[in-house]
Amino acid sequence: LVTQQDIDRAVRVSLDKKPLPSQAARAFEAIRPSVVRVEGFDHPEASAAIPKPGGKKHKPRGKSDEDENTSIGTGVVITEKGAILTNLHVVSGTSRIKLVFADGSESEAKVVGVDIDNDLAVLQAAKQPDDLQAATLITTGDLKPGDEVVAVGFPFGFGPSVSAGVVSGLKQEFRSADGKQVLSNLIQFDAAANPGNSGGPLVNMEGEVVGIVTAILNPTQQRFFVGLAFAVPIENAAAAVGVSPF
Repeated sequence: LVTQQDIDRAVRVSLDKKPLPSQAARAFEAIRPSVVRVEGFDHPEASAAIPKPGGKKHKPRGKSDEDENTSIGTGVVITEKGAILTNLHVVSGTSRIKLVFADGSESEAKVVGVDIDNDLAVLQAAKQPDDLQAATLITTGDLKPGDEVVAVGFPFGFGPSVSAGVVSGLKQEFRSADGKQVLSNLIQFDAAANPGNSGGPLVNMEGEVVGIVTAILNPTQQRFFVGLAFAVPIENAAAAVGVSPF
């Protein structure tokens, strides 16, 4: 007769031999096929060289000398037809847009929709992988401060990178550094986000998209993560660009 103790002992032995992946790792694997690298060429505010402490400059992998005005951001596929959400500030004013999909394939893209109030753009690739996978979107109605989340993107051009944290606030308001734009009803979170994460997905532990990473709070002129980042709730993001999220 097999007892519950026997079963528990067998499970413990199995886990000791092969531990389960972390929740963040599972979330990343679920969303990864839908994450896209977004490059905007001749961006009016972009710089390929990222300052390091001491004034030295570091050129992210995959960037060349002629790409000095290339912006790097992140996108996420939200429909089976290949609609890709990103931040408007990543692609605004660029001469052309290039996408790099999870399988490594590349494509030119065009902007097919914008929502200025939420700093969002919808991209459509000229060509896309046959097995392109759309992300799963989920309502934020049950989201609470303290819930675990993962941000996925290309910070400073490196990635796809993953960082984990928690929701630290809801229905927050963010004003841009120049004071010209105010974003409201935002998800505040503390998973690390930096330039390049813009437009990437904020997901729960199941890898379901709850928001689009949009802004980081910087009390100084330096553009790096200080513990406060914001995302547009996926309901707002999808509805703003004419897509039903559920």
